[in-house]
Amino acid sequence: MYIEEIIGTNSGNIALFLFVALLLDGLFGEPKWLWSRFVHPAILMGKIIGWAEHKFNSGDKKKIKGSITVFVLCMFMVVIGIIVSKLPDFGIIQTLIAAILLAQKSLTQHVSAVADALRLSTEDARLSVACIVGRDTRDMDQTAISRSAIESAAENLSDGVVAPALWFLLLGLPGLLVYKIINTADSMIGYMSPKYREFGWAAAKLDDLLNWVPARITALLILITHNKLGAWRIVLRDAPLHRSPNAGWPEAALAVSLNIALSGPRSYDGKMCDYPYVNAEACHHLTADNIDLAVRALWRVWIAIVVISVLACLTWW
Repeated sequence: MYIEEIIGTNSGNIALFLFVALLLDGLFGEPKWLWSRFVHPAILMGKIIGWAEHKFNSGDKKKIKGSITVFVLCMFMVVIGIIVSKLPDFGIIQTLIAAILLAQKSLTQHVSAVADALRLSTEDARLSVACIVGRDTRDMDQTAISRSAIESAAENLSDGVVAPALWFLLLGLPGLLVYKIINTADSMIGYMSPKYREFGWAAAKLDDLLNWVPARITALLILITHNKLGAWRIVLRDAPLHRSPNAGWPEAALAVSLNIALSGPRSYDGKMCDYPYVNAEACHHLTADNIDLAVRALWRVWIAIVVISVLACLTWW
């Protein structure tokens, strides 16, 4: 009730806004005609973070400077979220912002593009998968390309769909905007490189915290929508093998649901990293067909989230 008073929107309305936003994103995604004319909010967030990094990531006490920067950015997002939430527009702007910041259709399009390219040639697929992963792609074979695309699908399902939907449902537009600014900051400065190790520390830690619950909910939704809830024990076993405290959960759940092995060795900046496999006992030879199945899994989870938003509407009204 206290949160509702601050943001000026009751929980039933927020659930309705989420329902409409999910449908808008699922139907229209990110139309090029729109974002070729206007700056996408996520890009605007990136510009703000880039300016702050350039301004403050120097000298001594970088960890303190980075922490203060993250705090100020969060408070800025909270203020914007509260102001927009109180506008007498029947929630139209909130809904549109939520739809823009959800990434279901764009995610499925990017992942599907890898499968389509792989059916043309390995080289085309390497170029396509390089758009969605940070690992080296030059020497990837069919299996490595497919595995990379599926892993990206799993991780971004959590970061780009489930997490923003959850934080919007719980805390309204301020919660969604705070999540997105932190997630964007983590993708830009949350690295263990000498340049960002201290300045990006707060962004990385807060992103891990904000994604802790969504990552596990994503894993559950993947298993439930594939009637594989009994395989939760395998997810519990393999998710901690991942180098990320959160990404391993949706990856392990998707691997189990599709009966494939994910993670495993890969190259970053010319250096081979011998990571363990997730669901190692399953199929290792992957193709474009496996990518297609992963895309279908993304839509199954999207449908589950739509159903949850409807149930929340009925419960909270």
